[in-house]
Amino acid sequence: MATVEQLMNANLLEVFNERDGDRRRAAIARTYAPHVRFADPDAVVEGHEALDAKAQQILDGAPGFVFTAGGPLRVSHDLGMLEWNFGPEGQPPVVRGVDIALVADGLITSVHTLLLD
Repeated sequence: MATVEQLMNANLLEVFNERDGDRRRAAIARTYAPHVRFADPDAVVEGHEALDAKAQQILDGAPGFVFTAGGPLRVSHDLGMLEWNFGPEGQPPVVRGVDIALVADGLITSVHTLLLD
């Protein structure tokens, strides 16, 4: 069973940072509960397919941008928090944010994304 730390890193790097759709969908299947709920300032989506479409939309809107961790990963029992940066590789971030995720039975059940800038 995956730890909260492993799941938070997978959320950022293997899902939202992955431009290959097949690899991203495989990561989604092993990282999130089937009815995962993802909420950011733009929308709320539910389920693996909707989450995949959301990640693809973000990546399509920012060619050449990458996500990187923006601070230490913090965990309290079944809750994880990870700040992130998003921008051109090797450059200062254009957007900063934080993901807060709830985990149950080794899978993320919900993610809330807040923008910091």
